[in-house]
Amino acid sequence: MKVQLVNLAHARSGDKGDTANVGVIALKSEYYPVLVREVTASAVKDHFGEMVKGDVERFELPNLNALNFLLHASLGGGGTLSLMTDAQGKTYSTALLRMYIDVSDDEASVLGI
Repeated sequence: MKVQLVNLAHARSGDKGDTANVGVIALKSEYYPVLVREVTASAVKDHFGEMVKGDVERFELPNLNALNFLLHASLGGGGTLSLMTDAQGKTYSTALLRMYIDVSDDEASVLGI
Protein backbone atom coordinates (compact mmCIF):
# COMPACT_ATOMS: atom_id res chain seq x y z
CA MET A 1 0.00 0.00 0.00
CA LYS A 2 1.03 3.61 -0.46
CA VAL A 3 1.27 5.67 2.74
CA GLN A 4 1.84 9.40 2.83
CA LEU A 5 4.91 10.31 4.87
CA VAL A 6 2.91 12.78 6.99
CA ASN A 7 1.22 9.74 8.61
CA LEU A 8 4.57 8.42 9.85
CA ALA A 9 6.69 11.48 10.56
CA HIS A 10 6.94 15.18 11.15
CA ALA A 11 9.61 17.40 9.66
CA ARG A 12 11.48 20.70 9.93
CA SER A 13 13.45 22.52 7.28
CA GLY A 14 15.67 25.50 6.70
CA ASP A 15 18.68 26.51 4.68
CA LYS A 16 22.35 27.25 4.48
CA GLY A 17 23.15 29.17 1.34
CA ASP A 18 21.81 27.29 -1.67
CA THR A 19 21.22 24.07 0.28
CA ALA A 20 17.91 23.18 1.89
CA ASN A 21 18.08 21.09 5.05
CA VAL A 22 15.12 18.82 5.87
CA GLY A 23 14.88 16.77 9.05
CA VAL A 24 12.33 13.94 9.14
CA ILE A 25 11.44 12.52 12.56
CA ALA A 26 9.41 9.34 13.07
CA LEU A 27 6.18 9.87 15.00
CA LYS A 28 6.80 6.50 16.70
CA SER A 29 10.09 4.65 17.07
CA GLU A 30 8.47 1.67 15.31
CA TYR A 31 8.18 3.77 12.15
CA TYR A 32 11.89 4.60 11.94
CA PRO A 33 12.97 1.39 10.13
CA VAL A 34 10.33 2.09 7.48
CA LEU A 35 11.68 5.62 7.02
CA VAL A 36 15.24 4.30 6.70
CA ARG A 37 14.16 1.76 4.11
CA GLU A 38 11.84 3.94 2.03
CA VAL A 39 12.93 7.56 2.38
CA THR A 40 16.23 7.30 0.53
CA ALA A 41 18.27 10.14 -0.93
CA SER A 42 17.24 8.95 -4.39
CA ALA A 43 13.53 8.87 -3.48
CA VAL A 44 13.74 12.39 -2.03
CA LYS A 45 15.52 13.66 -5.14
CA ASP A 46 12.82 12.07 -7.33
CA HIS A 47 10.07 13.56 -5.15
CA PHE A 48 11.40 17.11 -5.52
CA GLY A 49 12.23 16.70 -9.21
CA GLU A 50 13.56 19.83 -10.92
CA MET A 51 13.49 21.80 -7.66
CA VAL A 52 16.73 20.10 -6.59
CA LYS A 53 19.45 20.69 -9.15
CA GLY A 54 22.28 19.15 -7.10
CA ASP A 55 22.79 16.02 -5.06
CA VAL A 56 20.71 14.90 -2.10
CA GLU A 57 22.62 13.62 0.93
CA ARG A 58 21.00 11.59 3.71
CA PHE A 59 22.21 11.27 7.28
CA GLU A 60 20.74 8.75 9.72
CA LEU A 61 20.18 9.72 13.35
CA PRO A 62 18.93 6.47 14.94
CA ASN A 63 19.16 7.82 18.49
CA LEU A 64 16.54 10.44 17.46
CA ASN A 65 14.56 8.17 15.10
CA ALA A 66 15.28 10.77 12.45
CA LEU A 67 16.79 11.31 9.03
CA ASN A 68 18.38 14.53 7.83
CA PHE A 69 18.60 15.49 4.18
CA LEU A 70 20.70 18.12 2.46
CA LEU A 71 19.21 19.19 -0.87
CA HIS A 72 22.07 20.89 -2.71
CA ALA A 73 21.45 23.58 -5.33
CA SER A 74 17.77 23.76 -4.46
CA LEU A 75 17.23 27.39 -3.46
CA GLY A 76 18.12 29.36 -6.57
CA GLY A 77 21.31 30.68 -5.00
CA GLY A 78 20.00 31.19 -1.47
CA GLY A 79 18.07 33.80 0.47
CA THR A 80 20.02 36.86 -0.58
CA LEU A 81 20.33 35.92 -4.27
CA SER A 82 17.19 34.04 -5.20
CA LEU A 83 13.93 35.29 -6.62
CA MET A 84 12.17 32.09 -5.49
CA THR A 85 9.12 32.40 -3.26
CA ASP A 86 10.77 30.20 -0.60
CA ALA A 87 14.47 30.97 -0.99
CA GLN A 88 15.16 29.77 2.56
CA GLY A 89 13.61 26.31 2.29
CA LYS A 90 11.05 26.75 5.08
CA THR A 91 8.31 24.90 3.18
CA TYR A 92 10.47 22.00 2.01
CA SER A 93 9.50 19.98 5.09
CA THR A 94 5.81 20.20 4.21
CA ALA A 95 6.58 19.29 0.61
CA LEU A 96 8.54 16.20 1.69
CA LEU A 97 5.75 15.05 4.02
CA ARG A 98 3.49 14.84 0.95
CA MET A 99 5.67 12.04 -0.44
CA TYR A 100 4.14 8.56 -0.63
CA ILE A 101 6.11 5.48 0.39
CA ASP A 102 5.46 1.75 0.04
CA VAL A 103 4.44 -0.26 3.08
CA SER A 104 3.25 -3.85 2.82
CA ASP A 105 -0.25 -4.59 4.06
CA ASP A 106 1.18 -6.87 6.75
CA GLU A 107 3.64 -4.25 7.96
CA ALA A 108 0.92 -1.58 7.97
CA SER A 109 -1.26 -3.85 10.08
CA VAL A 110 1.53 -4.53 12.60
CA LEU A 111 2.37 -0.81 12.81
CA GLY A 112 -1.28 0.25 13.05
CA ILE A 113 -1.14 2.40 9.96
